[in-house]
Amino acid sequence: MRSIRMRILVTVLVLAVVGVGGRQLLPSKDDSGATVTVGTTDTITSLDPAGAYDAGSWALFSNVFQSLLTYEPGGVSPVPDAARSCSFAKGGLTTYGCELRDDLTFPSGRKMTAEDVKYSFDRVRKIDSDVGPASLLSTLKSVDADGLKVTFHLTSPDATFPFKVATGAGSIVDHTRYPADGLRTGTSVDGTGPYTLTAYRKGRQADLEPNSRYQGAVKTGSPIALRYYPDPDALEKAWKAGDVDAATRQLPPAVLAALNASDPDQRVSEADSSETRNLYFNTRASSPLHSTDVRKAMAWLIDREQLAATVYDGTVEPLYSLIPAGLTGHTTSFFDTYPDQNSEKARKLLQEAGAGIPVTFTYGYGLGSGAAAAEAKELKRQLEAGGLFKVNVKGYEWTDFQKRWASGKLDAYAVGWVADYPDPDTYAGPLVATDSTMNTGYSNKTVDRYITDSRQYADRGQVADDFKNLQQVIADDVPVIPLWQRKEYVVTSADVGGGQYLADGNGVFRLWALDWI
Repeated sequence: MRSIRMRILVTVLVLAVVGVGGRQLLPSKDDSGATVTVGTTDTITSLDPAGAYDAGSWALFSNVFQSLLTYEPGGVSPVPDAARSCSFAKGGLTTYGCELRDDLTFPSGRKMTAEDVKYSFDRVRKIDSDVGPASLLSTLKSVDADGLKVTFHLTSPDATFPFKVATGAGSIVDHTRYPADGLRTGTSVDGTGPYTLTAYRKGRQADLEPNSRYQGAVKTGSPIALRYYPDPDALEKAWKAGDVDAATRQLPPAVLAALNASDPDQRVSEADSSETRNLYFNTRASSPLHSTDVRKAMAWLIDREQLAATVYDGTVEPLYSLIPAGLTGHTTSFFDTYPDQNSEKARKLLQEAGAGIPVTFTYGYGLGSGAAAAEAKELKRQLEAGGLFKVNVKGYEWTDFQKRWASGKLDAYAVGWVADYPDPDTYAGPLVATDSTMNTGYSNKTVDRYITDSRQYADRGQVADDFKNLQQVIADDVPVIPLWQRKEYVVTSADVGGGQYLADGNGVFRLWALDWI
């Protein structure tokens, strides 16, 4: 799952900013030990890092597992967590080495070694789950382990590899507790993160206690009860009833738009965000959306401004490129190519493609995913208004939805994207490269070359041209249509602080930042 800062924090309530000292990224005061209850509409796909590549699962992984590296709040470069140090070997970007801390202990009492790190990365790639993060490690060739030293050998130069190590894909598991060739089942985890998972009820709640064995970049915080709600309305009801002390990702748009910073009973953080939402297309020959001209016709009909204003009450910003505003490489390629809504141009494209009018296709979305149902209804209205398309809309339970798009069973599907790491690469390779995570069937050698070329630059400021060129190709081929960029909202009760640190676009969900005031 969401930076430059990818999210530039704009708190709408005056909050004390605490300085960073030493290796501790956030302070934690001594409190009564009372549990902070956090509500969210996120969904957990799997408790096994090899079987999940989504914001909800990774939010939990950030707290119960460690990666070699992590991010400071607002940071754009990873810093050591389970590692003491990491660096590329001199002379290139194809060998990356880390030395582990020597004081990391799994719940079993066994000390972590480099073998656990190697095992964790190897099994992600070996299992290669349809909804797992193996695609994120596409440049990883092999891993060597020797005591506390681990060495990654890459197939090609990849300056973004340290960013990927710091993600949920880099979560380190106990090699004696996780099978090498299959996902672990059950409701427990064996990690070394700042929290231990003491209880888990799927779709309902995860109970987290500070991990007394934890050693790393952060301090542990208050006990957490992470409650999962089926949709934004249910989360709103829980918030108004006082059942949760903090609410995030995501209250209904109308509620977010009406948040009042002067309300003495709550603390509100609003931040620009790197979270985006795109409409993806199945481009395979068997799909009714296989023709580029058919997809271009759809691009001429989508009205993002209307979508943002009506469905989302102005809490999202229209997006005209894969890479969101605020990141290197951001453009307006879709606005430049399709500057307005034009049904006549859309009709001409369909006629030239020899497509039967209306073009009929299925549109899928995840149930409980924010305003996804209302969004689907509005997009259906826009596409059908001129009689050019017939859209069959259907919502699916989140895990079923993931599996359907991963297996190519949907013609079109809208999915939110929370950045894996603070770099434009996270909006390219996983979304539009050959064999991408979004599994649209799209493949373009020019796009792949731009992605590969961009990874050769250790100075990430030099990648702007590659990503600008890439996004123009995407606007011409339309395997995906960017829809919007979301603002980040965290609401807490007046006596809970730290909400402004919870998430800031670099892929870490800092439950340990929440504390009683």
